[in-house]
Amino acid sequence: MYTYPETIWAGIGLSFLLLLAACGTPGAPQAPSLNLPAPVQDLRAARKGNKVHLAWTVPRQNTDNTNVRRIGDTRVCRSEQRQPKQCGEVGRVPTARLLQAAPAAPRDTAQKPAPVRASYEDILPAELIAQHPTGEVNYAVETLNNRGRSAGPSNQVRVPLAPVLAPPADLQAQVTAAGVQLAWAGEAPPGSDGLAYEYRLYRQEQGPPQSKKQAANAQIVVAELPMAAQVRFLDKTIEWEKAYLYHVTAVTRAKPQHGTTLVVEGEDSPLARVFTRDVFPPAAPTEVQAVFSGVGQQPFVDVTWAPGAEADLAGYNVYRRESGGTPVRMNTELVQSPSFRDSNPASGRTYLYSVSAVDLRGNESARSEERTEQVP
Repeated sequence: MYTYPETIWAGIGLSFLLLLAACGTPGAPQAPSLNLPAPVQDLRAARKGNKVHLAWTVPRQNTDNTNVRRIGDTRVCRSEQRQPKQCGEVGRVPTARLLQAAPAAPRDTAQKPAPVRASYEDILPAELIAQHPTGEVNYAVETLNNRGRSAGPSNQVRVPLAPVLAPPADLQAQVTAAGVQLAWAGEAPPGSDGLAYEYRLYRQEQGPPQSKKQAANAQIVVAELPMAAQVRFLDKTIEWEKAYLYHVTAVTRAKPQHGTTLVVEGEDSPLARVFTRDVFPPAAPTEVQAVFSGVGQQPFVDVTWAPGAEADLAGYNVYRRESGGTPVRMNTELVQSPSFRDSNPASGRTYLYSVSAVDLRGNESARSEERTEQVP
């Protein structure tokens, strides 16, 4: 029988030891994920009328930093307590459907999945508002897994419970030379401790915004006015040749015994649409004077007047006529300053001078009172 050399046996033993080292030792077993979606951190609330709009980002990771794959509904909770012990459920959002419609979460947990937005609209009960007119209500959301378990509620948001009044139904807007005149039938505010009421008038330029900055500032508050049976307001801040939309909302200010004033807007009135076409001429110039000069020089007549105050004033026209004649415009281009020199008066004539004002859109005022000057 053939016997292997000792060197061969030594090599086989070393190979066996290396093979054992290469296999290594198994690591510690990993605990299975509980599949509990992380609590929502960015719940937001906005009240308009008696409707509360809630919005948040759906959690796409679990509490153990694994990606959410088994999710259930999101409970919407409402409570009068600041730190409620349990969820006063008022509704549910089918979160699983939102995630199904969203791009799939990546397998790599180091890569964050795209955010998914959720929202819910709650209607405040009239009896709750009546019971706590200067109080607040607390909202939270709680995202469940597919077994109905959660890791706890979201951040808490507070919403005022102040009552709101109905908006006016007959908002009228009329373009005038001074601006847009707005009017509506209001109501006397009800007497209530801790509550104050007013009207808030909004204006928005009609048409698509040209930039993101314009979109952010598309709707502005023109005025805040006290409530009354009849309300009138003149918007002098308009620009000509633009389309505007106006609406009014009733605003309630609640003044609790402790804390800052709470402000709640009611529903919006119907829109009033106007186009600020400028068909309004400037005022006729005043204080017109005509003075002849000609001793020792070429004769001329200087015509002067008080300058106009209109912001869109473009210039003036100067007219001259003889007794019984028709006024003739003296200037070929608009006169920019409140003075004009007539360099061609005829000797022995009597002239009557008048002036008109013209705005940027070509609207011309009536002529001023005439001033008479005799040329020797």
